[in-house]
Amino acid sequence: MEFLLGYAGGPDGYAPEEVTFWWIAIAMGVGVLIVVILLLGSLVSMVRSINQGVQGVRDTLRAIPENTANAALIPITADRVDAVLAEGLQHHQFLTRVLAGS
Repeated sequence: MEFLLGYAGGPDGYAPEEVTFWWIAIAMGVGVLIVVILLLGSLVSMVRSINQGVQGVRDTLRAIPENTANAALIPITADRVDAVLAEGLQHHQFLTRVLAGS
């Protein structure tokens, strides 16, 4: 343990304080490396989440043509609904006249 702290058996030519500073620098480097690994793991996780969201949007956009394939039938349906309503109005007017005794 004394070697790790730089007090005994350290490399020749270095003061014990210098060896201690080097070990502290190495420990700080390992700490920074761990933080970088954690941050990169978090980034990869976020990118995967974004990718899944993009795939969902892509699938929705691909489904739009299928959802709007029958959009051309909307005006035809509207015309037919108007015709049904007009006929219903005629029936209403007829029944109103009959019930009023005109």
